[in-house]
Amino acid sequence: MFTFSQAKNINTTALSSVLAAVLFLFFITSSSYAKVYNVDDYIHAVEPAKEHAKLSFIIAKQLQYQHYRQMVLDDKLSSKVFDRFLKSLDPNRTFFLATDIEAFENFRYQIDNNFHRGELSNAFKTFNLYQKRHAERLVFSINLLENHFNQFNLNSNETVSIDREEAAWPKNKKAQDALTKRQLINLIISFKLAGKEDKEIQELLVKRYKNRLNRIKQTNNEDAFRIYMNALAESYDPHTQYFSPRISENFDIQMSLSLEGIGAMLQSEDGYTKVKRLVPAGPAEKAGQLKAGDRIVGVGQGDKDKIVDVIGWRLDDVVQLIRGKKGTTVRLELIPQKSKDEHKTKVIKIVRNTVKLEEQAAKKEVISISSNGKKKKIGVIDIPAFYIDFKAAQAGNPDYKSTTRDVKKLIAELKQENIEGLIIDLRNNGGGSLQEVNTLVGLFIKSGPTVQIKAADGRIAQLNDESNEIAYNGPLAVLVNRLSASASEIFAGAIQDYNRGLIIGNQTFGKGTVQALQKLDQGQIKLTHAKFYRVSGDSTQNLGVIPDIIFPALYDKDDIGESSLPEALPWDQVEKAEFQLQTLQKNIFPTLESQHKKRIISNPDFRYIQETVSRIDKKKSKKILSLNYEKRLKEYQESRQEQLEIENRRRIAKGEKPFKNIKELDDEDDVLGLNDDHDDEDEKDKEGSDSYTLLMESAHILLDYIQLKQNNLVHK
Repeated sequence: MFTFSQAKNINTTALSSVLAAVLFLFFITSSSYAKVYNVDDYIHAVEPAKEHAKLSFIIAKQLQYQHYRQMVLDDKLSSKVFDRFLKSLDPNRTFFLATDIEAFENFRYQIDNNFHRGELSNAFKTFNLYQKRHAERLVFSINLLENHFNQFNLNSNETVSIDREEAAWPKNKKAQDALTKRQLINLIISFKLAGKEDKEIQELLVKRYKNRLNRIKQTNNEDAFRIYMNALAESYDPHTQYFSPRISENFDIQMSLSLEGIGAMLQSEDGYTKVKRLVPAGPAEKAGQLKAGDRIVGVGQGDKDKIVDVIGWRLDDVVQLIRGKKGTTVRLELIPQKSKDEHKTKVIKIVRNTVKLEEQAAKKEVISISSNGKKKKIGVIDIPAFYIDFKAAQAGNPDYKSTTRDVKKLIAELKQENIEGLIIDLRNNGGGSLQEVNTLVGLFIKSGPTVQIKAADGRIAQLNDESNEIAYNGPLAVLVNRLSASASEIFAGAIQDYNRGLIIGNQTFGKGTVQALQKLDQGQIKLTHAKFYRVSGDSTQNLGVIPDIIFPALYDKDDIGESSLPEALPWDQVEKAEFQLQTLQKNIFPTLESQHKKRIISNPDFRYIQETVSRIDKKKSKKILSLNYEKRLKEYQESRQEQLEIENRRRIAKGEKPFKNIKELDDEDDVLGLNDDHDDEDEKDKEGSDSYTLLMESAHILLDYIQLKQNNLVHK
């Protein structure tokens, strides 16, 4: 121990300096950290409500006996739920310490027994510690940002990982503090690259973290219960979910399409609000700027209200901000799906509206193509969803709208225009009525099975087209992409299995499961109870439909699609159904592929798509970022220069004037309302867009098939 007698020999001036330094550090620590932003001011322990115990028991039993997988709730599943619960709370492994995880291990194999007894204490203890650790990180970050902002070193040789899903948990507070500092430096560099000044960055981040602190303060026991129950539900498969009463209300509104909003299905992922998909013909899809996979980081009302940072917010609170009266404007600040860097944000405007059934209706167009000096016509029918007006049909209205009825009329109209072939465009079609996809397949085949459905007990049922009437028996192609899901995959799969037409585009989503909603005393559960199978016996689950001719992927299948979702049910097979094959000549497919590849070499728009996709894939493969601003600036400038060169190669090849610099390119993008990667996948009617380019190439492929088939028949 240090005594007064020992102190007598110490220089009093030196001692005074030491004491002053200690007092100074104490002042900074206590006043700007613990006193001003005290962790205890923002956290409160939550306890399970009385009804939660019974509800947890009921949900566990329903999952065990009614889910398609019928997994026993044992130690193996208990361990899986444990890992998923921790990942739900701390997906980037930044809040919990390694010592916390070690302490939690005692809970790993108790979860199954806890559910059988309706015991929730361990889950709530874990959640409460997460809240405390989260608040500690936010308070620490605010203290650094407000009091030591100028001390952040932006010229170090350090790096930061942007993918910590499998990283080690911080060993202790010291290691955690160092990680937090690196993450803050990365954010500061990202915002500086976006052109923001230091003061603006400081204010933005402090405000963001204060908002998140306030969100923690508002957390209740229903939030904790929902996260824990979904750790169980999503351990069965990603489409099985528990909806708390408030979330359940929002889900019902969205499914009924009566919501006056932007027409987007949202989900919470890693603290962000992510766009799951767009409602066909909804305001967001019509605006053409919001994409599946985009992350919403801010929401503003009208044209002038300040944008509210929503990172870390509860999903239902973000939905409340976005929802509003018909005709009003909402502004969204986004991180585009193709960008993993925070500085790649943009702000878009969407006018809220209701989604009308007639706006989702199938539409037709005719594409004219020159071939051997002659004009050839290819018909296109764009189907945004598989819809039916059930109320009008049940009321006996003879003019009720449905996909099959509308497509049948459009086919008759296209026949009058003497089309050579027909393309059914199912890009971005997320599915819909099973009844409609069954009857739509029937427009192109004689009677026969269209899809098989396997229940949890192993029984297999078939949906059949009972009519021998064929609306169109000419050359057919089906155009799909990564967002073609569910009913779209059933249609494309049936057309492929019957050898009825070509499938062109990208590997589809892989959503081959069937869900049903079950009401609970509080809220409801969405539960997977069956799987779809093609008539060939192959499942559409996980693998989706693989096209005969594959295009460059505008959506990253590692981020979007069933195979990207944890615990997705596997692909498998059942017995093949009995059906009659059509006359598609697959022996000419190699020649078809060869002609396609030869043509796109000289197509500047197609080359642009390939180069852009390659550039984005290269950027997204980078998992480690430098914390040296000058190095990052150089990398950013090189990336933008590469983008400019790709764009100019296309413009020169098309006889257009190249851009002089990045500013000219950005100004053009602002006018067109595009992001820097020209991802206008939804703008199907715009000539020169990526989507239009792919549609035109599909028409060329179908015309090639028609001519090759004719030549094949002549040579025979």
